[in-house]
Amino acid sequence: MSSDMDSYSLTEKSDNRWYSGIAIKVAEFVYWRDPKKSGVVFVAGLAILLSLTVFSIISVFAYSSLAALSLTLSFRIYKNILQAVQKTNEGHPFKEYLEVEITPSSERIHEIVDSFLSHFNRTLNKLRSVFLVEDIIDSLKFVVLFWCLTYIGAWFNGLTLIILSYLALFSLPKVYEMNKTQVDQYLSLVSTQITDITSV
Repeated sequence: MSSDMDSYSLTEKSDNRWYSGIAIKVAEFVYWRDPKKSGVVFVAGLAILLSLTVFSIISVFAYSSLAALSLTLSFRIYKNILQAVQKTNEGHPFKEYLEVEITPSSERIHEIVDSFLSHFNRTLNKLRSVFLVEDIIDSLKFVVLFWCLTYIGAWFNGLTLIILSYLALFSLPKVYEMNKTQVDQYLSLVSTQITDITSV
């Protein structure tokens, strides 16, 4: 029993390390800590999402890859010509990136797989509980949720919701950070009014 608890604790700690690392990287982008990097990520992601509204995912992948390869190939040829003219030997222009280790370790892969399976199993158990009405209140909450989703689905398609969520991800956190005091005041006021209405 003790060994099971220890293994669960280790898995939970590795999950926390994995998600905390991802959360830090995402926060750096959405809070625009480095405007240049955030701008590149935002524009690239938005361009891909908007392209998916017009072209198939295969076409978007093919055109994006073709554009990226054309840029890197042109830059490599340009640098080679420049080195030949100036008679310098600066080496490969992408040497810095080619030397970066991108192959994940087996421990890292195990962490990712264990984390995914842990969340997948919890989600599966929750859905089983909801659809088999283990708790009537929980099932009724999901009935309301799915009913609301039918209206959302009638107004927007899935890709539109993804684009809106993407725009919100790169705008709302920064707006909240810059106007935290005012936003908290409004949220507190709304929360108080909702409490007053529901308590009647």
